[in-house]
Amino acid sequence: MASLKISAVIFDLDGTLLDTERATRGIMAEFLARYGKEPDAEKEEKRLGKMHKESAADIVVDYDLPFTADEYSAAIMPMYQQRWPQAKALPGVSRLVNHLHRHGVPLALASNSMKQHIELKISHQHGWKECFSVILGGNEVKNGKPAPDIFLEASKRLGVDISECLVIEDSLVGVRAAKASGAKVVAVPSLQCQEEYQELANCVLNSLIEFRPELWGLPSFEDWVQSALPIDPLYMSGMISKAFQQDGFTVINTISGSDSYLSIPDQVSGVFFGWEKIETIGTFKVVMSIG
Repeated sequence: MASLKISAVIFDLDGTLLDTERATRGIMAEFLARYGKEPDAEKEEKRLGKMHKESAADIVVDYDLPFTADEYSAAIMPMYQQRWPQAKALPGVSRLVNHLHRHGVPLALASNSMKQHIELKISHQHGWKECFSVILGGNEVKNGKPAPDIFLEASKRLGVDISECLVIEDSLVGVRAAKASGAKVVAVPSLQCQEEYQELANCVLNSLIEFRPELWGLPSFEDWVQSALPIDPLYMSGMISKAFQQDGFTVINTISGSDSYLSIPDQVSGVFFGWEKIETIGTFKVVMSIG
């Protein structure tokens, strides 16, 4: 990869930059319960990354709901919109986006979501809108992912040949689309242990904390301190009952019974953290990852 020259980066949004899945978790179950239904995990997993219009039509059929796809969308969408402000940037995302923007690397957002929904989601993330010179929704191209249309259009609007674009994606649908477009692809899987990512993507990461810009001909990060890397704080709450060192790890037990540490996003698996107590009792933040 050291010989590759990337001139622009195209990001997916949901599950790649924003943890919208965690923020909206439970909405589908709550909605289906009104009609005596329960979500089917296998079916919902296969819908990851698909366009909302396509997913809505499938959901109505799969759960035998008493309305059209448009009626379903009109009923459930306000529930999602109410939760989107709670979505947090995934680990390493703000650092990477701000770094590339600061160095003048052209950036695009290309999501199967509708354009107005993308803009609404990123409006709650300080400075993000200014970082992306192109914001493209699935409703602006003929075919959504896994077709390559959205990435080809994004590269056209960026004024960069698709062969010099790097696409960063979390879903197999998105990775397939990026691969078909002719772009280089970094996969940051929302769901781990899927071998197909390895077969399709140029590189597979646990999280964007691991992303090394210089491997793609992009400007290196300047914020490394020896082997430690600052990252955005991850906040968790719970009354602490025990904290101790074990095999090089800081282990924290709570007495709340809530296992609050499970609120760490899935993408941070495999990364070591340092912990620091802050003023509010029972609240902790991640202050660095250790290389």
